[in-house]
Amino acid sequence: MFKHRQSDDGNPASAIADWPPVVVAGAYQTGVVLMRDLARRGVETYCFDCDTDNPGFRTVYGRASASPNPDENPQGWFEFMVDLSKRVGRKPVLIPSADQFVSAIAREAARLREHFIFSEEGIAAQASLATKEYQYELAPAHGLAVPRSKVARSLDEVKAFADGCTFPCIMKPLHFRHWEQLSPENPLRGKKLKVAADAEELYTAYLSCSGVTPSVVLQEEICGPDTAKLVYLSCYSITGRRLGSCIVRELRTTPIHFGSASICESTRDDESDALCDRFLSGIGYKGVCEIELKRDTRTGQVMMIEANPRYSVTADAAPYAGVPLGWLHYLDVIGKNPAPVSPRGNHFRHIVLARDCLAAPSYVSEGALSWWAIIRTYKPPVAFFDFDVRDWRVSLDTLRHVARILLGKAWRRCRRGLFARAEAGERPSGSAQLARVPKPAP
Repeated sequence: MFKHRQSDDGNPASAIADWPPVVVAGAYQTGVVLMRDLARRGVETYCFDCDTDNPGFRTVYGRASASPNPDENPQGWFEFMVDLSKRVGRKPVLIPSADQFVSAIAREAARLREHFIFSEEGIAAQASLATKEYQYELAPAHGLAVPRSKVARSLDEVKAFADGCTFPCIMKPLHFRHWEQLSPENPLRGKKLKVAADAEELYTAYLSCSGVTPSVVLQEEICGPDTAKLVYLSCYSITGRRLGSCIVRELRTTPIHFGSASICESTRDDESDALCDRFLSGIGYKGVCEIELKRDTRTGQVMMIEANPRYSVTADAAPYAGVPLGWLHYLDVIGKNPAPVSPRGNHFRHIVLARDCLAAPSYVSEGALSWWAIIRTYKPPVAFFDFDVRDWRVSLDTLRHVARILLGKAWRRCRRGLFARAEAGERPSGSAQLARVPKPAP
């Protein structure tokens, strides 16, 4: 009988030939790194997305298929999924890497279970937690604090929240993709959040999106630097047992102060670990989850910023800590009963190049960091979310994107310098300026 190789944690280190393939729902870079993790362990991987510009369509780690948009054509999407399962040839494991597909899979779970392997109960929990309104109701009930928050559905409710608000205030859509429905010229289109410095800015921002997405989440800021942000990364089994977890600390975010991590490092925080485990265990969560946290510098209290109930960008840091979330989840849903694992305690930094080339100049401009301090954070050991020599087509796209951003910033800085010098040359002072005054006509 064939015996597969065991890893140090007692779990299989790689797949064997008759194990099911995996279909990753979502072809953004998040899906690519999940495919990479599984493909390196011998799992046959596929992905799909309704946006063919995503890097999953160029990765070396698996084949991608273009799907209908499940929000716009749910029946067409379901029929595509049935056909995809047939084309794969064996009943595959289905793992979402985008909120859009978490919701779509949950809606069609009863019909999809005939064609894919996944936890029906688990995907239902993930879909409910994908709604920020539900997150902020559940977390305090299970001992995980959240900042003062409210789901507002009208301008009057926004004003009522602003009356007692300590600004700046953050406004978010209930689902990230909701603001993708806004018109191309809308300043909120495609953004994760809006930071309002005062009540007037908050009202203006709300009015700009209320015609399309009248329901928004309002939230007070948690005080503290970006380095006070932590991310809890975990995987829970189909029986609710924690299979693995680790914590990373954010160093920089984009946009600065309120955005997602562009670089983070491994750390340990037993209090945050216990709070998040109590929350997810308390609601019977199943699957991969990320919880973003921040320790308020005024009170020292750890508060939840938001939860991402799926494989996320920062989840790619977990395998480098010795906690392979995607692999553990795969072993669990195919019935291999994996043993729980703990982080190795090794130090590393996880970098998202496309984000950090935007974030780093912002920190320098604000005076928070020097360029030398930025460079030091790239000192090994480091792991990259969006750069992988083997996946050369995707990595080239990342390098082109970084080059465009950096060259664009350099060009804009050069233009500002040229204009400043030109203006200085056009404004002579003293006698030179008097000498140019035209003589009055006789």
